[in-house]
Amino acid sequence: MYFLDVKTDYAFKKVFGSLENKDILISFLNSLIDFPNNRYITSLEIVDPYNIPMLKGMKDTYVDVKALLDNGTMVIIEMQILNHSGLEKRILYNVAKNYSVQLTQAEDYTLLNPVIALTIVDFDMFPDTQSVVSRFKLLEKESFINYADDIELIFIELPKFKKQLENLKNIKDQWIYFIKNAGSLEYVPESLSPTVKQALNVVNTAGFSKEELEIQHKRKEFIFIQNASIDKATKDGLKKGIKKGIEQGIEKRDIVIVKNMYNSGSTINYISEITGLDQDKIKQYLNKKVN
Repeated sequence: MYFLDVKTDYAFKKVFGSLENKDILISFLNSLIDFPNNRYITSLEIVDPYNIPMLKGMKDTYVDVKALLDNGTMVIIEMQILNHSGLEKRILYNVAKNYSVQLTQAEDYTLLNPVIALTIVDFDMFPDTQSVVSRFKLLEKESFINYADDIELIFIELPKFKKQLENLKNIKDQWIYFIKNAGSLEYVPESLSPTVKQALNVVNTAGFSKEELEIQHKRKEFIFIQNASIDKATKDGLKKGIKKGIEQGIEKRDIVIVKNMYNSGSTINYISEITGLDQDKIKQYLNKKVN
């Protein structure tokens, strides 16, 4: 028995962004989000639900899952494997954009509903803390008074999650374990909750067509190439020992990523969305040579 790697955008959105899997998404969000008054969500609407894509290169893929909860809150869920420059600003921008577009010009500001960004990353994003889950809100700098509950950023750093199957304490642990390890499992563990077992059944390779498995293979191959490009570009910049080698290594990394994505069929607009780079910078990078 084999399962797809949920960390790829294709498998992730199939699990959490499909209309038939709403109960999976509800369980996942209830385990990670601290709702006021210890309440839980019981229903939600998936915005732009997932449909099996017919990939042409990589330009038709999309990584976000958006859910409108029964209390009016919008949650943006994203699985991010590659540590692109500008990622933090892109996440904040997406939250601000989704918050601001709720109203027309004549509507009252009191009608605005909260927006939460729940981002799962497969790298260390906050090296100064060992916490697997980090939460950010608008707080007063000294007294930590909460300004408003309307904006919240939640990050899950998978590399910091070290628990094995026998050490999982709650449903939150089970969901993080599932996302991190589903691709390496060979059976459905009996100790998991029914909803997490259901999620594993969704990514059981036995239920996929040859075409779907090929899509998954291409996504994993694409991610492998990008990770290799990041490592090589950063190391090359550091090895030269020149002034600001780290900064130059980062720029070289971005150039390699942009060129690889463009050569794989991605549009400039899509590259901009994924990397956070503006389109003029992308065009500039496409004309640069990498030594």
